[in-house]
Amino acid sequence: MEIKVSIICNTYNHEKYIKDALEGFIMQKTSFPFEVLIHDDASTDNTANIIREYEKKYPDIIKPIYETENQYSKGMGLVGKIQIARAQGKYIAICEGDDYWIDPYKLQKQYDAMEKYIDIDICAHKSNYINAKTNEILGEITPLHINGEVIKDREIIPIEDVIYGNGWYVYVATNSLFYRSAINKNMPEFRKMLSLDYTLQLHGSLKNGMLYLDDTMSTYRYMVNNSWTMTKQFASINSYVTFQSKRIKSLESLNSHTKYKYNEIITRKINEINFLILLKQRKLNKILKKPYIDIYRKKTFKQKLLILLKCRAPFIIDIYNRLNNKQ
Repeated sequence: MEIKVSIICNTYNHEKYIKDALEGFIMQKTSFPFEVLIHDDASTDNTANIIREYEKKYPDIIKPIYETENQYSKGMGLVGKIQIARAQGKYIAICEGDDYWIDPYKLQKQYDAMEKYIDIDICAHKSNYINAKTNEILGEITPLHINGEVIKDREIIPIEDVIYGNGWYVYVATNSLFYRSAINKNMPEFRKMLSLDYTLQLHGSLKNGMLYLDDTMSTYRYMVNNSWTMTKQFASINSYVTFQSKRIKSLESLNSHTKYKYNEIITRKINEINFLILLKQRKLNKILKKPYIDIYRKKTFKQKLLILLKCRAPFIIDIYNRLNNKQ
């Protein structure tokens, strides 16, 4: 039978977590065949051996690549190209090796929804997130409209909300994404410039927005060592600024691609990214000037206090973050 869904799972040194991800894939109950495309990026721990155990048990489903040299270090987006090129499914679902699915009908629900909403290219759902160190449930990842209103069951999220929502775990979880693989054939420049789940969300939402299911069907692990989020949190100022500058260029490219239809919200988003850059550089004098002062004024008292500490007493924040990371 024809493969309908390709699950893309990228992993590196996830020996503590990869079994949960694999079990989440294998437990899926579907009316269609699916494949699990695992890319082990030259892990130095026991991750590859664990994957081999599942490959032996489920050879028709688990289809790994075991790299001998780390590909991510050779350039952002390289692993994505490798994985996308071998996907056979009409749809692609994403789950990194340190996250996992908790609903055995996740794929079926998203597949059925996308078959119904044929004019939409991407779908996400509610997720929860836990502390990777303690397994404590920290909360739910539930997207909001720009005005802060909670998005309802099976609501279509407009592109404006996707642009503003960061595309990170504070908006929709990467492990909730499910999209039509056909969009990868005509990848716009803004997505080529920056290979992230955020630009994927933007691309997938261009036609008619993003479909959202209000079922909690996956878990995101926060505070995983060497994860993308943690790497960016503790990045050097130069690497952080370089990355955020790429985000800005990608958004500028999106603005051009859409003929400036969403110029107001894109400009607003770029201003917020520049705000983050200034905060990383501890340039409080510029933060307190237009247009960034408007962003600052909208922060809560606690957020404003943290901003002041980061700029004037950064060692306090550094100590707090390091201690929190070790818990």
